[in-house]
Amino acid sequence: MKLKTLGLVHTSATLVPVFQKLCADYLPGVNVFNIVDDSLIKDVISKNELTSLTSRRVVNYVGSAELAGADFIMVTCSSIGAAVEASAALTGVPVLRVDQPMADLAVQTGKKIGVIATLPTTLGPTSDLVRRRAEAAGKDIELTSRLCEGAFDALMGGAPEKHDEMVAKALTELSEQVDVIVLAQASMARVVDTLSESVKQKVSILSSPALAIQHIAEQCKE
Repeated sequence: MKLKTLGLVHTSATLVPVFQKLCADYLPGVNVFNIVDDSLIKDVISKNELTSLTSRRVVNYVGSAELAGADFIMVTCSSIGAAVEASAALTGVPVLRVDQPMADLAVQTGKKIGVIATLPTTLGPTSDLVRRRAEAAGKDIELTSRLCEGAFDALMGGAPEKHDEMVAKALTELSEQVDVIVLAQASMARVVDTLSESVKQKVSILSSPALAIQHIAEQCKE
């Protein structure tokens, strides 16, 4: 696949520079454009579910990205994954949910898989995706889901150090129970660097942004 233009759909503007850097590193020469609407994730959080109306809006954004000339489209929010999968069937170019390459690698890496999130609306969809990717790969897994309650509120409330402390504690505890840990939200990735070397050597900890962009880069070589 010759990739000329990549369309990224975000539910947070904070992810734009993250993916700009990754695209510059792994997809040199590819034109990248961003569609951002944080009302999507705000609606999911406030209603504690992905509604049919929000799903339709996601499908519309993916369609807009195709109309804007994207050869490949990726949606960078895990909470709206079900809508991303629905949009793929209605779009004439490849559409990827950001956490699929991460889920596939987790299934390949170990049998005991931990999924960790700070939002229940993200924990559910990511856990479900890991189960389905394991089934598709014919792998038998043991899944442990862990919600860091209060961490997201701390982050949004201007206390990132409290968020990081809570996530680090949960990661350390989970590392004793599983072979590999999936970070359901990209915002948690920075905490990994703060963990002790013994924890990092004990378990593989996967985050979606880099794995997703690397996956697209691999697809372009085929």
